[in-house]
Amino acid sequence: MPHTVKNILNKQPLTRHDLVTLLSSDGEYSKLLFDRAAEVKRKHAGNKVYYRGLIEYSNLCGKNCLYCGIRSGNKKARRYELTEEEVLEAARYAWEARYGSVVIQAGERSGKDHVHRIERLIKQIKQLSNGGLGITLSLGEQSEDTYHRWFEAGAHRYLLRIEVSNPGLYYKYHPDNKTHDYQARLHALLLLRKIGYQVGSGVMIGLPFQTVQDLADDLLFFRDHDIDMVGMGPYIEHEETPMIKHKSQLLPKKERLCLTLKMVAALRILMKDINIAATTAMQAIDPQGREKSIRAGANIIMPNLTPSRYREDYMLYEDKPCTDEDAEECQRCLEARIHMAGGEIGYGEWGDSKHYHKRKR
Repeated sequence: MPHTVKNILNKQPLTRHDLVTLLSSDGEYSKLLFDRAAEVKRKHAGNKVYYRGLIEYSNLCGKNCLYCGIRSGNKKARRYELTEEEVLEAARYAWEARYGSVVIQAGERSGKDHVHRIERLIKQIKQLSNGGLGITLSLGEQSEDTYHRWFEAGAHRYLLRIEVSNPGLYYKYHPDNKTHDYQARLHALLLLRKIGYQVGSGVMIGLPFQTVQDLADDLLFFRDHDIDMVGMGPYIEHEETPMIKHKSQLLPKKERLCLTLKMVAALRILMKDINIAATTAMQAIDPQGREKSIRAGANIIMPNLTPSRYREDYMLYEDKPCTDEDAEECQRCLEARIHMAGGEIGYGEWGDSKHYHKRKR
């Protein structure tokens, strides 16, 4: 195995078999993977870690994904939507704290009032920051007209996670009906690229029925679709979802985290200059999960700016961390974590994907 891993880490391009081997490595062989990913990150993405101030705008959702705590079918979820004033207060904090960018994230909806309100909020955030704050949206599948309106209003990055790239597995986690369509998801990613967004996607790691071969295919999906930014996290179960019945089949959480870190490292080697997020779900398993992700190749981190009284209601999975911290506490905590991981914070910078700008040239 050590000889095989070393050979793989010294070749390009990586094949599906290579990726399966890297994801299957452990112990000293995983360390070889992590060390090479850190080297690639320093050379091609730099040592800076960029902030995306996270605003969890609403947990209202029209989707019924079988793994998600805010799925429309969860009748125990307490629903909320931030007021415009609350969104703008969070954005103002991000601007004054020199975060560089914010992310507006919510459950998936597409009604006219919702679309118009998001458009208005984007324009107001641009106005209060004199155009200085970058804006990423994570608001699900929308029409081409909606994506275009939000782009023209000032959003320039969009995260639409595929969650799993295998179409057969997709329908194990998403009800096969008019609200869940794998091809519609792919089409939305193409629309985002056509309009001009920096396009992000992502997957969950450690799902029931998922194999290491599926995960290797997920990495190749990002490469083949020329994705600019990726957010990957370990699957963490939620008691109020249908997927909980498969709990006995899951890897232990620590193994899910380890597999996620190997995914981050392998992706950094596969796509050297993209942005990769150190996701909150990693910290839900390990208090140092996000630091480990930064060391493994991640360069984006998302301090939570959602008013603390709403955070427990945006519960995609159980044991979500940082639900009781205010924005300043979260900032101090993440600063310490990034410095512990040997990173430098890119204050006041959008931290756009280098991969995106190379393609646009």
